[in-house]
Amino acid sequence: MTFSPQWPRTTPLLVALLLAGCGSPPSSAPRAPRAALSSEQANDIAIHALGVVGTPYRYGGNSVEGGFDCSGLIGYVYRSRMGAAPPRTVAQLSDFGDPVATRELRSGDMVLFGSGRPTHAGIYVGEGRFVHAPSSGGEVRLDRLDSPYWSRQTLKVRRL
Repeated sequence: MTFSPQWPRTTPLLVALLLAGCGSPPSSAPRAPRAALSSEQANDIAIHALGVVGTPYRYGGNSVEGGFDCSGLIGYVYRSRMGAAPPRTVAQLSDFGDPVATRELRSGDMVLFGSGRPTHAGIYVGEGRFVHAPSSGGEVRLDRLDSPYWSRQTLKVRRL
């Protein structure tokens, strides 16, 4: 989460509540089907994710009408394009699909951030960019993995 200088000081409880939408306790999650997405399907996922940029952030949200949190955004896009939704929480997403080396990123991959258990996630759309629903930004947005903030975060990649 990034804070700009004009933000008022927040209490640890408020920060914890904001992060809770994208970080949750570990639980067992089903693995993705072993059949990998085709390049066409992966690109379709990326295009669909780009199409919801600007949708408001909402804790627990999982629809264009109601807004998105980070895992709700991923579930919506994958469900819309694959017909099946991945698990609902970032903790579950961190075990879903197959791990991918960051040098092998391709459009449609899930990017997960945080040391230990990830606490935030998005969808990689190519050229070093990803779509995500950050609580601090107020809406779904496109960011760069090499930005000053995101380049300092521990990155994990999962592919369906």
